[in-house]
Amino acid sequence: MSYARFAIYYVPPEGPLADFGAKWLGWDVVTGRKVPQFDVPGLHDITMTPRKYGFHGTLKPPFRLKEGQTPEALEAAVSDLAGVLSPAACDGLKLTQLGRFLALTPFGTLDGLQRIAEACVRDLDGFRAPAGEAELARRRKAGLSNRQEMLLAQWGYPYVFEEFRFHLTLSGGLPEGDAPGWMDTLQVHLPDLSAPFVADQIALCGEGQDGRFELIHRYTLTA
Repeated sequence: MSYARFAIYYVPPEGPLADFGAKWLGWDVVTGRKVPQFDVPGLHDITMTPRKYGFHGTLKPPFRLKEGQTPEALEAAVSDLAGVLSPAACDGLKLTQLGRFLALTPFGTLDGLQRIAEACVRDLDGFRAPAGEAELARRRKAGLSNRQEMLLAQWGYPYVFEEFRFHLTLSGGLPEGDAPGWMDTLQVHLPDLSAPFVADQIALCGEGQDGRFELIHRYTLTA
């Protein structure tokens, strides 16, 4: 299958958290298939944006492949990178409101997650085609700081390196005042969040012709 874009994600391993994420969003990024969502009024609408990406934590944001590069070369580079990265662990995950959307975020010492994300952004950037003017303009609509503007220009995304915050997205932007109710709903459906939270794999994912991402391959961190 040909992919329009690629990304490096953390995709939860098989288990209760991955099952929850697929049913909450209505898309299983591992199998590349739609799945029935929880029977919650309004859930389909608030998850429309994150659904196409699947349940994940971004490490290197979606990018188009640079001219002259191949998916096979990218796969080999991700495999090589995983071989020199060690796993990261922190105290756990918690449900958090980030601006107008909801996500699971890690807490405790986050240096390891930061290290993995920075390596993915930096060491695989030779595969990324430069962002087009339309994409840059769309990013700038958020109102970027000077530093975020510099990161956007250099890396194609404004929220990398010190601006990065690892999270597993659970909603799109919510209307003002709706977040507390959705947090209560999430608490009903969330599985027990294992502690500590360990990221010992990175996942190469691709955007299919339907605009949705699916897992291509997982790579265990072995350093």
